Order: sequence, then structure tokens, then C-alpha cells
Amino acid sequence: MTSLVAMNSAASPAKSMIRTLPARLRLMALVLAVALPAAGCNLLGEKDKDEYVEGSVEQLYNTGLDLLKKKEYKDAAKYFNEIDRQHPYSAWAARSQLMVAYANYKYTDYDTAILTLRRFQRLHPGHRDIAYAYYLEGLSNFERVRDVKRDQANTRNAIRSFTIVSGRFPDSKYAVDSTRKIAVLRDHLAGAEMEVGRYYQGKNLHLAAVNRFKNVVVSFQGSRHVPEALLRMTESYTALGLVNEARRTAAVLGHNFPESSWYADAYDVVQGRRSSRVRVPAPKKRVTPPAPKSVKTDAPPPPDTPPGPPPSKATDTKPSAPATAEPTKAEQPGEKELLEKTNAAKTDTPAPADTTTATKTEPAPAQRRSFFGRLVNSIF
Repeated sequence: MTSLVAMNSAASPAKSMIRTLPARLRLMALVLAVALPAAGCNLLGEKDKDEYVEGSVEQLYNTGLDLLKKKEYKDAAKYFNEIDRQHPYSAWAARSQLMVAYANYKYTDYDTAILTLRRFQRLHPGHRDIAYAYYLEGLSNFERVRDVKRDQANTRNAIRSFTIVSGRFPDSKYAVDSTRKIAVLRDHLAGAEMEVGRYYQGKNLHLAAVNRFKNVVVSFQGSRHVPEALLRMTESYTALGLVNEARRTAAVLGHNFPESSWYADAYDVVQGRRSSRVRVPAPKKRVTPPAPKSVKTDAPPPPDTPPGPPPSKATDTKPSAPATAEPTKAEQPGEKELLEKTNAAKTDTPAPADTTTATKTEPAPAQRRSFFGRLVNSIF
């Protein structure tokens, strides 16, 4: 009996838990019933917050400009996007795409800026601001360039964009800065090749190291890494037992960079005063200094010439013609006077009908005769 009582007493807590389980479930259901509508309201509130009331080009554009001045770049990009969405065929649609890219660039959302710029390049290849689109794309990739030990895809993309600007638009105001940035980025790529070559050389993979150093010498001529690359090639050739190749490489280094300290090291390697390095230390600071910070300049805003300055906040939603823009078709030389004469000849009411009887005048015989008539008269 005592054992049965003990068993019943031991089972009583489990029974009490079973009894209270439905009550807990009901409580959880009540909490969820209260919490879910509140969360739904919050989600709807956020959705309503991101939706904009339909407006004119003038209202949306000026609101975006005001937000840009306040450095609220993400909200400004949303308003400029609304111009492209609500007024896709207006003259300000292409302009708004550039403003969206510029706002995202300022917000450091470089991926969105690049996607917007590539869409602009695809839809408007002949736009007068196409040079700025490529330049801003290059800057977006330029800002994402990291050290030489990481992937250099952004570096190559930036070189591609800046090369298009300097090659296709040499007269634009972005060509000079693009050329300067190409030189910096090419030097950065050479540094990445040198980093890989030093790694192979440190692992005694001298043939792979020679290929990397040779790529620096051939593909990145003018880079500050070329003297060191020639020295490393001399060391690897010596380690491989290619004495003639080592001497030839050292001679090239001495001919082109006679005052360089790298030439003194290469001369010691060729003379046998110093063996080739198996474990290559980190490069000297004087050889690979960091890129100057002054090179990275902030991107300018899109130019104001096309299709005109920001629309005024008057009731008229039609963009006003710019004061400094190029002359329109009606203002071009030779056509302005013609339009003035045409407008002066036009009247609001039609001209009265002529009730007089017109006398028919016979044309002169010389004017009436055809070619064959003149030919017959000349013969007879």
C-alpha cells in the first residue's frame, strides 16, 4: 500500500502539468492574437511610409534636391526614383536616373549606384551626360578598391570605366582625372602581382614567381614596382641555375634604373655576394608606400545642362529652358530670323477672300517652251 501511495504521489505532479497545459496554450494563443495584428500594423505603417503620393516632375525633383542638400541621400534617391517610375517619358526621366546614382554614391551604396548607371548607359547611349555616367561608375568601383592581398575585380572594373571616359570622351572635364586614376589603379594591380610573386618565391616556386614578375615588367611599364620586379627575377633565375638569364635581367635593371638601390642588390646576387632569397621578407616601406589620399576626390553632382536647371516651384510643371544651356533649335543662327518673319506673317484671323477677278497672264514664250520645242526652233 505504501508503495502504491508513493507511486500515486510521484505521478501527481505530472498530472497537474497535463491539466495546466491547455491553459498555457490558451494563454499563448491569446498573446499571439494580440501581437500579430500589432506587427501587421507596423508592417503596413512601414509600407505606407515608403509609398509616395503621385506628384508632378517639379514637385518630386525639388523635394529630392532639398533632401540632397540636407544629406538625406537615401530618401532623395527614392524621390528621384519616383520621377522615373511616374513620368518615364518625360525629359527629366534620364536626368533622374543620374540623380539616383549620385544619391546612392553619396550614401556609399555603390552596388545600387553601379546598377543604376549601367541601366542608364544601356538606355541612353547617346546622352550628353554619358561621360559622367561612366566616370561615376569608375568612382563607385574606385572607392571599393582594397589592399593588394584581396581580389582586384573592383580595380579592373574601375580601370575599364575610366579608360572609356579618357578614350571616348577626351574633351570632357572628367578625362584628366580619369587618366590620373588609371595610373594609380595600374600601379595597384602591379602591387598585387608583386604580392603573389613574393609568395611563390617564398615557397621556392621560382618559375611561377618569374612569370608574375615578368608580367609586372611587360604589362605595367612605368610602374614603381618594375625595379623590384627585375631584382626578384634575378634572384629566381639564380635560384633556378639560369645564370645567363639572371645576368641579362640585372643588366636591364642597371641600364634603366642605374641609381636604384634594387640594382645594387641585383649586382650582389649576380656576383655571388648574396644568395637568392628563399624567404622573401615584406617589401620595404619606401618601395610600396600607400596611395596618396588626395587622389580620391569626391564625385561632382551631375551637370545641370541637360535637359535644363531644376524646375521652378511655380504652378507650371513644364521644365524651364536653361539660361546657360546650348541654343535650342529655334535659337540657332539662321533660323531665328526665319521664325520671326514667319510669326510676324501669321495672324489670328484668316485672310479675307479675294473677290476681284484675277487676270491670267500668259508666260513668256521662252518660259513656255519645252526642251524639244526649243530644239525644233533651232533647227527650222
